[in-house]
Amino acid sequence: MIERIIQWSINHRSLVLLLTGLLVGVGVYSLRATPVDAIPDLSDVQVIIKTSYPGQAPQLVEDQVTYPLTTAMLAVPGSVAVRGYSFFGDSYVYITFDDDTDLYWARSRVLEYLSQVAPSLPEEARPQLGPDATGVGWVYIYALTDRSGRHDISELRSLQDWFLKYELQSVPGVSEVATIGGMVKQYQVIVDPDRLRAFDIPLSRIREALQDASREVGASVVEMAEAEYMVRVSGYLHNVDDIGNVPLSVNISGTPLLLKDLADIVVGPQMRRGVAELNGEGETVAGIIVMRSGAHPQQTIEGVKARLAELQASLPGGVEIVTVYDRSALIQRAVDNLWQTVLKELVLVALVCFVFLLHVRSALVAIISLPVGILAAFVIMHLQGMNANIMSLGGIAIAIGAMIDGAIVMVENLHKHLSDPQQQTRSHWAVVSQSAQEVGPALFFSLLIITVSFLPVFTLEAQEGRMFAPLAFTKTYAMAAAALLAITLVPVLMGLFIRGPVVSESANPLNRGLMALYRPAVTACVAWPRLTVILALLLVISSLWPLRQLGSEFMPELDEGDIMYMPTTYAGISVGKARELLQQTDKLIRTVPEVETVLGKVGRAETATDPAPLTMMETFIQLKPRSDWREGITIDDIRSELDSRVQLPGLTNAWVMPIKTRIDMLATGIKTPVGIKVAGPDLKVIEAVGRDLEVILSTLEGTASVYSERVAGGRYIKVDIQREKAARYGLAINAVQEVVATAVGGMNVTNTVEGLERYPVNIRYPQSYRDSPEQLALLPIVTPSGSRIALGDVARVYVEDGPPAIKSENARINGWTYVDISGGDIGSYVERARLAVAAELILPPGYSIKWSGQFEYMERAKQRLIYVVPLTIGIIVILLYMNFRRITPVVILIGASPLALVGSFWLLYLLGYNLSIAVAVGLIALAGIAVETGLIMLVYLELAFSAAHKSLSDANSKLTPAQLEQAVVDGAVRRVRPVVMTAGATIIGLLPILLGSGTGSEVMSRLAAPMVGGMISALVLTLLVLPAIFRLWRARQEI
Repeated sequence: MIERIIQWSINHRSLVLLLTGLLVGVGVYSLRATPVDAIPDLSDVQVIIKTSYPGQAPQLVEDQVTYPLTTAMLAVPGSVAVRGYSFFGDSYVYITFDDDTDLYWARSRVLEYLSQVAPSLPEEARPQLGPDATGVGWVYIYALTDRSGRHDISELRSLQDWFLKYELQSVPGVSEVATIGGMVKQYQVIVDPDRLRAFDIPLSRIREALQDASREVGASVVEMAEAEYMVRVSGYLHNVDDIGNVPLSVNISGTPLLLKDLADIVVGPQMRRGVAELNGEGETVAGIIVMRSGAHPQQTIEGVKARLAELQASLPGGVEIVTVYDRSALIQRAVDNLWQTVLKELVLVALVCFVFLLHVRSALVAIISLPVGILAAFVIMHLQGMNANIMSLGGIAIAIGAMIDGAIVMVENLHKHLSDPQQQTRSHWAVVSQSAQEVGPALFFSLLIITVSFLPVFTLEAQEGRMFAPLAFTKTYAMAAAALLAITLVPVLMGLFIRGPVVSESANPLNRGLMALYRPAVTACVAWPRLTVILALLLVISSLWPLRQLGSEFMPELDEGDIMYMPTTYAGISVGKARELLQQTDKLIRTVPEVETVLGKVGRAETATDPAPLTMMETFIQLKPRSDWREGITIDDIRSELDSRVQLPGLTNAWVMPIKTRIDMLATGIKTPVGIKVAGPDLKVIEAVGRDLEVILSTLEGTASVYSERVAGGRYIKVDIQREKAARYGLAINAVQEVVATAVGGMNVTNTVEGLERYPVNIRYPQSYRDSPEQLALLPIVTPSGSRIALGDVARVYVEDGPPAIKSENARINGWTYVDISGGDIGSYVERARLAVAAELILPPGYSIKWSGQFEYMERAKQRLIYVVPLTIGIIVILLYMNFRRITPVVILIGASPLALVGSFWLLYLLGYNLSIAVAVGLIALAGIAVETGLIMLVYLELAFSAAHKSLSDANSKLTPAQLEQAVVDGAVRRVRPVVMTAGATIIGLLPILLGSGTGSEVMSRLAAPMVGGMISALVLTLLVLPAIFRLWRARQEI
C-alpha cells in the first residue's frame, strides 16, 4: 500500500504540490491565529462557593455555613475533593472535579446542590458562586498611586470600586476585577447608650428607622397638558446630614427626636480583612484582573492594558496606574525563546544534511518538508483550540530532528541510485520512484513507531497530564505529518530538485573519514559478536550506578521571571501589625537592585479565588529586565540575597514562583513543595501533632523551613450568657446577642446612594464601651421592664484561645504543616522524612496524616508510569511485527534497546538533573526514536544479507561464516551515512533545547537530556551492537 501511495504521488505531482501550497496557506493562517500562553493551564476544574457571614468567628462560620456546604457538595457528581475554609466573616468551599468535566456543567450542578442547602443557612449568610476562572486566572495586577497627595486611600478605593472595576470587566476575557487594599468609606452611627435609655429608645428602633429612611418609590404617571409625567418619591440617604435627620419619634409637644440627637454620625473606614502596600512607601489600592476560563491570556492582557491607557485621562489629577504584575512579558519571553530554539534547530538540521550530502538542492528537500510538517501540526492545533505555549511548541521542537529522518534516508538512497552507472539509462522519475519505494514502507513504519510510541503520555492525568498533553499532541501531530509527507511530498521534491550528477558518497571527505573509522570497528564487532554483546551488557549494568544517584522531583521549577514572597506569620495577628510587617518586608525587598516594583498583600482580596487569612502575606516582586541585572547574577542569587535581607522575627520565609504556587495552592492548598495534612476531630490535638512534626522535621537534613499552622492559636473574647440570670431579668438570649453584636461588631443596616456609588451605614457603640473585656462587661442593656443592667450581670466575659481559621477537606477538619526544602530533591527528602515521622510521631486514635504538595503529584505520576512504560513497549512491538512479519527482528530490537538508556542516565547524572515527569516523558520519546534508528540499520542489513544470498550460484546453498561476516560488514558500512545522518540530525536538533537558557528551558532541557544522551548510546548500539547480534542470528540459520 505504501508503495502505491508513493507511485500515486509521483504520478500526480502537480496535485501534490497544489495541496501542499494549500496546506501551507492554511498553516500560516493557523499559526497567526493560534493564541499564545506561557504554560498550559495546570489547574483543576473547580467551582468556588464564597459565603459572606459578616462579623462571625471562624468556629461559628464552620458550624453554620462551611460544614453544611461541604457535606452537601460531597454528593456532587464528578467531584474529587471538597475543601472548606472558615475565616472571620467568610466561608470558602472549593469543589474540585475530574479533568474531563466541563466547567460550566460543574457550575450548574454545584448551583443545583447549593439551592438545596441554601435555605438551611443563617439568614445573614449569602452564598454565591465564584468567577468562572481557573487557578492561573490572575494574569495582571495594577496599583493606584497618588504622588501629589491630594487623594487619600479611601478615594482611591472608590475610584477602583466604582469606576475602573466596571470599565475593565467589560474587556473580553475578563471574568472578574478583584480589589485589595485601601479603605471602603462607611457612615458610622455611633450610638450613646445613655441617651438611648434617657429617651427610652431601643437599639432596634434605630436600625428600623435607618432602613425605612433609605428607599425611593415611583408612583406611576400623571398626565398634564397632553404630556406624561412620571412620579418619583425621593428618600435615599446621600450624606451625613441626611442620616442625622432620620426621625425616630415625636414627643407630646410635637418636637421630633432625630438620630443626631442620640448618636454621633461620622465618616470612617469599614472593617477590612486585606491590605495592599507598594514599594515600602505606604498603603495602596490594587486591582487584580482574573481571566475567564478558556480565554486567550495575551489578548486579554493587551485588552486590559489598552483600556487602562484610555482610562488614564479620566482619572483625577495626580492619580497614576502602576503595573506590578504582567504575565504577558512571561508569555512573550517563553514563546520567543521557543521560536528561536526552533529556528536554530532548522538551521542545524539543514547544515547536517548539506555536510553529509554536499548538495544544496538535496538539502532543500529536507528543509522544505520540515516547515510543511510543522505548519500541518499548527493546523490541527488551531482546530483543536490549543494554545501555543512552551509545552506545545516544545513538542514540535523535540520532534524536528526525527521529522526529517524520512527525507534524509530517501534522499540518501536516491543519491546511491543516481551514482549507480546501471541507472543512467532509466528515466529520472522511474529512478526516483524505485529509490523511494525501496525504503518508503520501512520509513513510514519507523516514523509511525515514533508517533504511536508517544501516545502513552496521554494516559498521564491531573496536573502532569495537563502539563504534557499539549506536548504529546503536537509531537504526535508533527510526526504523523512527517510520516505522511515522507511518502507523498518528499518523493515529488526529490524528483524536482535532485537532478543531474550528484556528489558520490566516496567523494565526500566526511563520508570517507566516517567509513574509514567505522569499517575496522564494525569488522571487529562482527568478528567477535559474543564479546560485543557481553560488553554491551556491561555498559547497561554500568548505568545502574548513575541511576541510583539521581534524585526525584515532580517537575523542575519554571523561572517565571518574577518572584512571589509568601511568608507565614503566627495566628491572631491584627490588621495593624500585619500592615506594619508588610511595609517593613517591602522596604527590605526594594533595596535589591534587580527589583523593579514590590506589591505586598496581606489578607484576602475581594474575590472567591483568594482564600487568604491575615497570617498569609503575598508579595509580588517584579524584576527588571535581565540586561539591567548586575553581571553574573542569577535568579537563585537574587532569591538568596532577598532571603538574607528579609529576616524578621515571627516570619517564616518562602520564595516561590507566582503561577505555579497559585496552582498548587488551589489544587492541594499547600504552597510549599512538601506539605503534611493532619486530619482529626479536635483542633487542639491537631495543633499538638503539628508542633511535634515541626520538632521532628526541623532537624532533618534538607529542611529549609518547617511551619505548622497554629489551628487553635487564635484569641477570643468569650461572652458566655448565663441563662438563669438572663431569665431573671426577662431577657431572651437573642436580645443579649443582638446588643453585643451591634454594639461591638457593628451592623451594616443600609446604604447611601451617591450617584452610582453605594456606601454602607453602620451602627455601633462608642469605642470606650468595647475596647477591653472589662468594658464589655459594663455594656448597658435595657431590660423589657425598662431597667438598666450591665452585660456582666447576665454573662461571663473572658479571654480564651480558639481557631483563627478552620480548614477542612472532604468534611474532615485539617491542620497543615508547610515544609520548604533546600539542597536536595523532593523524592529522597520525603523518603527520609516519612521514616523519621513514622519512627517518632505518636498519632492519637482517630487522627491521620497525609503527605501533600508536589510530592502528591509525583507519587500519582509514578504509579501511572508503571503502567505506561509496558504499554509503550507493547505498542512498539506490535508496530515492529507489522513491519517485519517475524518475531526475531522484533526481539532483537527490543532486547537491544536498553543500551539507549545508558547514555540517558549518565548524561542526566553529569548534568545534575533529577528524575521527574519531564525526564520520564523524554525517555518515552527516546524509546520510539532509538527503535526507529535500529530499524533502519536492520532493514539495511536484511537487504545486504538478501543480496549476498542472490549472488550465490546455487539458490539453496548457504553462506559461509566468512561470507556472512563480509555481507554484514558491507551492509553496515554501505549504510553508515543515513544512520549517522538521522541520528546526528536528531542529536544536533536537540542541542539548542538542551543548552538553552531562556524562559521554559528548565523543563525543556529535562526533556531533551535523556533523548540526547540516549541517542548517543543508541547510535553505538545501531552501528556496532546490532550488526553483531544480526550476525549471531543469521549464523544460526546458516548452519
